[in-house]
Amino acid sequence: MLKKEKEIFEKGSELLKAPKPTENQQGYLAGLMKGYSKLLIDDPVRPFREENLQEIADNVDYGVLEALNGTWVSYNANYNKNITRPSLGSGIHTTIMPSPGTNPSTIPGKFSFDTEEYIEKLTFEIVPGGVRNRGGATELFCGAVKYDQTIKSVNKVEGQSELQYAGIHEENGMYLWLSDVYNYAATEETIKRDRGIHAFSTEDFEKYGYKGDYRNEPLVEVRDENGNPSYILLSQLKEGQQYYEIIPAQEIKPMDGIKGPYFIPDYSISRSGVIPHGSTITVLGDITPENKGDKQYYLRNGAPQFPTGIKTWDPPHLAISPTMGGGGGPINLDEPAPAWVHETLTDENDKGSNKIYTQRILANELYPYCVRPDMRLRDTLSGQNVENFVLVQLSSRMSTGAQGGILNVPFVNRFVPTVEIEFNLWIETVIEDGKEILQLQYEQIIFFEFDFGNDGGTTSWPHIQVNTLRKIEDIPADQRKVIEQEFFNAPPAMSMTTTASVSERIANPPAGCPYHKEEL
Repeated sequence: MLKKEKEIFEKGSELLKAPKPTENQQGYLAGLMKGYSKLLIDDPVRPFREENLQEIADNVDYGVLEALNGTWVSYNANYNKNITRPSLGSGIHTTIMPSPGTNPSTIPGKFSFDTEEYIEKLTFEIVPGGVRNRGGATELFCGAVKYDQTIKSVNKVEGQSELQYAGIHEENGMYLWLSDVYNYAATEETIKRDRGIHAFSTEDFEKYGYKGDYRNEPLVEVRDENGNPSYILLSQLKEGQQYYEIIPAQEIKPMDGIKGPYFIPDYSISRSGVIPHGSTITVLGDITPENKGDKQYYLRNGAPQFPTGIKTWDPPHLAISPTMGGGGGPINLDEPAPAWVHETLTDENDKGSNKIYTQRILANELYPYCVRPDMRLRDTLSGQNVENFVLVQLSSRMSTGAQGGILNVPFVNRFVPTVEIEFNLWIETVIEDGKEILQLQYEQIIFFEFDFGNDGGTTSWPHIQVNTLRKIEDIPADQRKVIEQEFFNAPPAMSMTTTASVSERIANPPAGCPYHKEEL
């Protein structure tokens, strides 16, 4: 979990917050990230007081999530002279699904592969005021940000001059910043308000001879020199005096809870989402720092770095998982696909049927992005002047600590269990024509499990999405025209399984991809 350096202080009952640096003093992202560091167990803990509730809620921290507020849309970098292969849409997805006729226990190797370019609208909306989670001695105030995502594929269809757009994904949910933690010790007022039991305990008197009211500390049994027992309060026990039984207190006293131990959340960021295929996700994570010597920097200078050459063959980012047999790798994805990818494979040139298993993935016209989609992110950055960035990494399956998770409806759970999500989000500052522009890039890898390996083991199937987005006001006018047409002016009904209907095309004739009009 991250903390922000002291910028909140008390003056009477009023909480005052130091102003953030303005954009003129330093870049927006740099100002937003100023003062964050890792929270440790011996760091100061802020006390919670009821009279400060409204001020605390009004000044809740949203962390880096504050930068997301607004409407983001696909940003196609075809203008870039370093882009040698123009794209239809900025996003790329790869999807592997069970082949028709298969079931969860059939012979492996039968799967359908699909990859497409897409455009997207992703809207974030800050929920005003902190969301209070009450945990007794610990109070957590979440900074909540709602999100809503719509994705449409972009395809050329033979015989049609216009690009075809079809809805393929809808999702909504919420991001939470989990770092505003307070200690709420008991007070006389809270004890009186919440006690709810009799002040005098008949049981204490009959069993232990305790005559006092409202016992808020343990009783202990002591014995005299003759071994006769009696019960006294713990506070009455003399130093070195032996005791034989402990009767726990059922009540608390003022300032209980202040001694800790204090709760430190494992992570600063949570994302919960609902997907209409029948899955609900919770992923947890944090801003990933850059380590330089003994210091950690949560704002990184320069652009995100992606591999080149033979290092592009890195299974965690490939549409081919190691459980699928390796796909004939390692392969340098910056070079043309190997010759066998386009050959007719036989038992002679493909012993063990390993290559034919994944040949269709490598032979796709979107190569190499169909194999490693995040290469599209790398190529989009080529030639851009990226001043700094923040990397957020979230996962449903953590190696240690608190865990996220995925819940699926029975159909999905039976035939295509969705078991794990890894999510990388880069929030970047790009300088263009002397102007500072925020840019989002993301890579989401979802793992399905279906069919069995030839040794009876489970096969893991990656479903990957990557895209580059900017605020709608920061994309060129011709791109904005397509976005407005497809996401703001389109009819409300949107097919999630087929290309757009003829009626939709008539109702909203597309302008075509602004960078492919001549080809059409």
